[in-house]
Amino acid sequence: MIQFNFEIDFALKDPNKTIDWISQTIVSEGRQEGDINYIFCDDDYLHKINVEFLNHDTLTDIISFDYSVGKIIHGDVFISVERVRENAQLFKINFEEELYRVVIHGILHYCGYKDNTHKDKEIMRRREDLHLKKFKLIL
Repeated sequence: MIQFNFEIDFALKDPNKTIDWISQTIVSEGRQEGDINYIFCDDDYLHKINVEFLNHDTLTDIISFDYSVGKIIHGDVFISVERVRENAQLFKINFEEELYRVVIHGILHYCGYKDNTHKDKEIMRRREDLHLKKFKLIL
């Protein structure tokens, strides 16, 4: 089950379509949907998690904790809406496109994709682009 939680005043435009898209992505990646919680927050909230749990004193747009068992995906995905908004401006793209890229980025990590090396980042970006195109078809 996919759930959205909000620690700030923010709402997704169409949460049901977003859930369907995430579910379809999981299946298309050869995985099964378990319990996945998205927590939308601000920079301060996510920074505290980054320091406390990962010992990183930096801002980030997403932190995902993977509790998957085999091919069944379970996890908590924390997203700083504030950071996503700033990144969208920096990259000169639409806020929603950047937001949904980050939303699916966490799921792709759970599916085994990494972004540690240049090659891994390229593969991750291609998968993000593929699934973003599918989401645009749903809307």
